[in-house]
Parts: sequence; structure tokens; C-alpha cells
Amino acid sequence: MSENTSSHSKDCKDLNEWLYYLETLHTIEIDLGLSRIGQVAKRLNINFDFARVITVAGTNGKGTTCAFLENSLLEEKINDKTLTVAVYSSPHIERFNERLRINKTDVDDQHFITAFEKIELARADISLSYYEFTTLASFIILMAVKPDIIILEVGLGGRLDATNIIDADVAVVTTIDLDHQTFLGNDRETIGFEKAGIFRANQDIVIGDKQAPKSVIKHAEQVNISTSGTLSEKAKSRIKVREQDFTSSEQEKGNQGLWQWHYTKPNNETVCLRNLVNTAIPQDNVVTALMVLMQLGVTLTTEKVNALIGKTKVAGRTELFVNDSVDGCDVMLDVGHNPHAGRYLAKKLMQLQQQNKYQRITAVVSMLADKDISNTLKSFHEVIDDWYIAELEVPRAASVKVMFDELTDFSDSINCFDNITQAFKIANKNTESTDLILVFGSFHTVAQIRRLLV
Repeated sequence: MSENTSSHSKDCKDLNEWLYYLETLHTIEIDLGLSRIGQVAKRLNINFDFARVITVAGTNGKGTTCAFLENSLLEEKINDKTLTVAVYSSPHIERFNERLRINKTDVDDQHFITAFEKIELARADISLSYYEFTTLASFIILMAVKPDIIILEVGLGGRLDATNIIDADVAVVTTIDLDHQTFLGNDRETIGFEKAGIFRANQDIVIGDKQAPKSVIKHAEQVNISTSGTLSEKAKSRIKVREQDFTSSEQEKGNQGLWQWHYTKPNNETVCLRNLVNTAIPQDNVVTALMVLMQLGVTLTTEKVNALIGKTKVAGRTELFVNDSVDGCDVMLDVGHNPHAGRYLAKKLMQLQQQNKYQRITAVVSMLADKDISNTLKSFHEVIDDWYIAELEVPRAASVKVMFDELTDFSDSINCFDNITQAFKIANKNTESTDLILVFGSFHTVAQIRRLLV
């Protein structure tokens, strides 16, 4: 460690000073690999043997899947003792402390500061990225608190993500689609292999993609093949694949809006939960989470699941702010930033239009330059009436010109602004109480506007 680095870290007194220091510590923002963090983790004796660990990877749906699992497991008991449940996720929307919560309470500043100090001493001359440093800090805190259940949301990919230094009891992959192609590959098969890198032998594996890439299923089987080259029935029974082992469907006619969940056990016995209500989070992620809960031995009933559906709402994921005044309109926030998320959001908006919920829909959007801006925005060509765009104040921000050029292919109502806050305020001024404003495109975009609404 250089003398300047050492003296700089010693000057850090509060959490903001530490976070600023971490931002300047490592020159590469996204630097995949387990070598650096693995070495420091070994020096810190990182070990989660005291807990059951669930790791959740995927292109979209990780945060909402984690939230549903969290809400469910917080209601479970072992020997009449309520479980303690921790969730590690990233990025945060408003406060860094959101990245680690225990029993739904964000960890306080001092716990992070103490952990950062331990890492700084242990790492010596090993350079860690911001994400690696904060992941290790969360792991140190978890070792001190020792919750019963630890849910880890994978940051990017899976195989080389910092969270993958931990061997989980249950590994979950939600969806596979195109995002972060520079790091993960240009097709679903290649990206799927990277996500499947969280799989281990003798582990429960849940694959929630309706059309899972062959690479994901193949890797789940390969890590469980014995030395004799065979996949035992026991190992096979621990791999659960959407549309093969579990699925969902709309309820039969006469029960509009309700749906049902099916699971076929290895002995061909069928579990079916009927009369499930509409979800605030994507239904596909509830479908996947229910399979995880079954693998954990949780008893599920329609009444129990419907209660969980009702309480599972996640900030920045189709989050609706209802405006009851006559001079404003409803606002929906969503961190969606890739084509898969765009298609889901557009479908959601179409449903609202079909129900005559809103007369017009206005989009306030800003994205990062390394995203698939073209295909993400095109998802909305049939549902957005007016566009308000601006450039984010972050290094990876997409320029207004890039977004404008993509939108001109299908829209002639595009308004450009210097910053996203200004774009939102003008959009809000130009809408009626019967309209909806959708804010999306990035965690950064949602974070800035959410501060104005909460």
C-alpha cells in the first residue's frame, strides 16, 4: 500500500468519506474476477457456516425475488424461534446503507465504517474495487450478526462476481437476457453460462427462466456429475427448472385476474396453489421464489402466498406514487434499463391503457451509454405519448443526442433538458391529473426523482 493511500484512509471519519475514498481507490469501475477479493476474504476468515445461504443471479428480477424470499422467511420459525434474515443487494437507490439489511432494517453507518477499517488493514497492497470492498464489508458485518438466513443478490454475471466467493445452499437464476454484453457475452447462451457460474455440487438449484438457455441447465447438471460420470437421481431432484418442474398459468375462466402455481415432485406428486392474486412485482419472480421456498421446506398455502404477494413491493420496481391533488398526476418509477425490462414495463403500461386507467403516458428517461438504448426504448413505441430526456451526471451517462436519435425513429414528441430533475418537473407541469408519468432507464434516474416524491 502506498503512503498516500494509507494516510488517506486514516483520514476517513464518516461513511461518506469512506465511500469517496473507495471510489478513488481502484481505477476500473467494473473489474470482474475472484482473485483479489478471494485473497482478502481468506485473510479475514470469511465464513458463513452458521447460516443457510441463498444466492440469486439473473439479468432482471433479482431484487424482487430476494424481497419475496425475505418476506416469507421472516415469518418462518425453527424450534419456535423466528428466523433472522439478511439481504445483501446492489446498487442502492438513495442511501448506501440500503445494500445490507437485517430483518428489513438497513445496517447503520458505524457497522460499515468498522468493517471498512478491518478490510483496509487486511488488504495491504491488494487493490479492491468499490463493489468488492463493500461486498467484503457486508460479509464482515454478517459474520458478526450471524443471521439464520443470508440472501445474496449477485451484482453482475455470476461466475466472476464478488458474491461468488461464497458457496450457497441454494442457487437461483431468474431470467437470462442481453445486458452488460461487454463483460458477459453477446448471446443468451454465453450470458447464461456466466450466470450459472454460481452453481455448486450438492446444492439446490432453481432456474426461473421460462426458456432457460441450454448452457444454464447443462452447467447445473455438470457440476453435479459424479466421478463415475453420472448424474444421480438425488442430484437431479435438486435441480428445478421452470416449465419442466414448476410453472404458472392463468386461472380458468370466471376467475379473472387470478393465477395458479404448479410443482411436480420427483415422485410425480403435484402441488398446486390456486386463486393467487395479482402481484405488484413481476409474477415470474414470485413463481421462481415459490420454488425456492419449496426447496427450503417451507409449507405453502394460497392464503399464505397471497398475504406475501400483498406485502411485497420494492422501491423503484413499478413503484407507483398516486397523486390525489387536482394539479398533478400519478408517477411510476422503475429502474429498468435493458430490453427485457423494457418489454415487461411496456406490457404493464398496455394493461393500464386497456383498463382506461390513464389518458396519456409520458416518459421521463435517462440511460447509461453502455446499455442497449435502441432496443430498450423501442419497447415503448406503442405506449408512450411524450418523451422527456436528459443526461445523467455520471461518467457512463448516455448523451441526450444518442437517446434523441433513437427516439426519432418512432416518436415526434421528444423534449430535451439539461438534467433529469428539470425534465421531470416540466413533464409534471405539462400533464393532467388523468395522465401517468413513467420514470425509468437507470438506478441513477430513479434515485434522483424518487427524492422529489418521498
